[in-house]
This record gives sequence, structure tokens and C-alpha cells, in this order.
Amino acid sequence: MALPLPRTPGTYRVALVCLGNICRSPIADVVVNHRLDEAGLADHVHADSYGTAGWHVGKPMDPRSAAVLTTHDYDATQHRARQFDADVVSSYDLVLAMDHDNVSDLAAIGVPADRLRLFRDFDPTPGDGVVPDPYYGGDDGFRDVLAMVERTALGITHALQQEVVPS
Repeated sequence: MALPLPRTPGTYRVALVCLGNICRSPIADVVVNHRLDEAGLADHVHADSYGTAGWHVGKPMDPRSAAVLTTHDYDATQHRARQFDADVVSSYDLVLAMDHDNVSDLAAIGVPADRLRLFRDFDPTPGDGVVPDPYYGGDDGFRDVLAMVERTALGITHALQQEVVPS
């Protein structure tokens, strides 16, 4: 799957977007940036997370998200929720949504179709493309989300290595 070219010279920017920016996209933010760093891409690519809704702006991630990340040796301490709005659309080369409702919300605020994808479009495991929202469930849902994100982050990193990063 071809990635959109960078909009501006410098760092390729990826937005990871869910509904409230306290569960799925913060997990993705931490894991994707960790994978990019491991692959030596941190100077070329950076990911940020957002929510389409503003309910949690300024708050840390859900404690269950932080706990599952910490248990797997990731740093979950830096996150503060943000809302993705029309003002930041042009700052990102690629916008990855966690579910179809997020895709619709992002398209409605002006994210161009060629820069908007489902996060799990890069997951090597077949599925419906959705990262389910674990907010109203138990701890198992957060562990499942982390497993999906870790798998998919490898696919994203590989795609970025192949198509975006200069040789």
C-alpha cells in the first residue's frame, strides 16, 4: 500500500487518532514511536496522538492504558490528551484512524482522503481494520489493543522504511 508523500521537507508526520485520546491512540503513539526509534527512523518520522472529541483534553491517558504499557516496558508518562481539529490537518502527512467512525469524523473536518487510512490497514493479521475501543470493558481489552498495536506498528514502520525515509 503506497503512502502519501511528505507535504513538507523534513520529518514525516503521522497522526494516530481515536475518539477521546485516552485509550487506543495513546497506546499507538507510544508503541509506534518506540518502533520508529528502534528502527533508526526517529530523525525522519514522528507520530502524535489525538482524539476527535475534546472531552479529555489535557488529561493523561486512561490508567488502564498506562498500566498495560508500563507492564510491557513502555513509557506511559508523557501523554496529555489533545483534540484533532481543522487547524492541525495540514501538519500531518498521514492520518491513521482507529475505527470507521473516526475516519468519518476526520474526513468531515477536512483530512484529504489520500492521507487518511485506518490504523490497522498496516496490520499483517486479517481483520475488519478496526482497533476496538476498550474503554467500557475490562483489562483484557487493553491487552488486546496493545497486541494489535504492536503488530500493526511493525507494519507501519516497515512501510515507512520502504516508502518515505530517504536512503
